[in-house]
Order: sequence, then structure tokens, then C-alpha cells
Amino acid sequence: MTQGWRAVLLAGGRSSRMGTDKALLPWGDGTLLTHMHDVLRAAGADRVIVSGDRPGIDGVPDVFPDIGPMGALAQLAPRLEDGTWLIVPVDMPLLSQDLIDALLATSSACACVQDHMLPMVLRIDEGMRAVMADIGSRSGRERSLRALQQSLHVQHLPAAPWQRALRNCNTPEDWAVLQRLA
Repeated sequence: MTQGWRAVLLAGGRSSRMGTDKALLPWGDGTLLTHMHDVLRAAGADRVIVSGDRPGIDGVPDVFPDIGPMGALAQLAPRLEDGTWLIVPVDMPLLSQDLIDALLATSSACACVQDHMLPMVLRIDEGMRAVMADIGSRSGRERSLRALQQSLHVQHLPAAPWQRALRNCNTPEDWAVLQRLA
């Protein structure tokens, strides 16, 4: 396992398809937000930065709200120290230590699982910050995690071993499935 890694927890979205703020959905003894924060810390993250206006949990409000995960990452980029960062959505409560370890074990500048934009590992340095700023300043589909990953020649891990860990919730139906799997 990689030593000295940090995480960005994406929790600032509108959750329009879900119809409610996913970060505040109940999970275990807390919410998806507190659960995912705890998962990342327990997995070994030295620090977890929460992207979104989440007081009390190292939340960083979006300067320009509603510009998607790539826009949020671009806004955060100047704050991210050089090193390995795991980028995780708030709505992936079954994320496993095995998957985290596999992503962190990659050596490329950017890695994720085949057919999944997130979770994603980024190796942050000045060059990566410049790429993130460039893509984050674009509009529409050009400002996307897919555009970032394509520009960095992302390394894809096979999805088969981690189907359960990769479950997330974008709709109430997805949420019902996640609750059954928990």
C-alpha cells in the first residue's frame, strides 16, 4: 500500500436525479458524508478534504457551484499538496479497502476502474495542477472527469473484482439497492 496519501471526498453536488442531498442520506450511525469520511481515514488517508460546503468536516465550499466534479477538482487543485490523492464520490458507501489499495498501487499519473470515472487516483504536482486548471476552465463536456482522464492517458483497472464496491446511488432506485447490499 502507498504511504502518505490523501483523499478528496466529492460532496458538493446538487444530486438532482436523487431529489435530495446524497451526502446527508442516513448510513449506519451517521450520514453518507460521515461514513465516507470515516472509510477514507480508516483506509489510511493522511487527510480528507471534502469538496462542498460541509462545515465541521474540513469542507471547502465551491467558489462556483454546480459545475460538476471536474469543476470542483479544478477549484481545489491549488490547495492540494504534491503527492498521491484518491478522489471519491460521497455516494459510494461500499468502497472497499481492496479497491483503494489496488488504485493506490498503480504508478501512473491517473488511475481508475474500467467504465467508472470514480474512484480515481491522481498524482498531484505542478503539471497535474495545470492540466486540472485547463480542463476545469472549459465548459460542457470538455469540463469533465473523462476529459481529464483522457488527457492523462488514464490507467484502467479491471472492474470485475470490485462490482459491489463500485455501487453508487444517483437515483432512489440505486439507493434502495445499496441499502439492501449493506
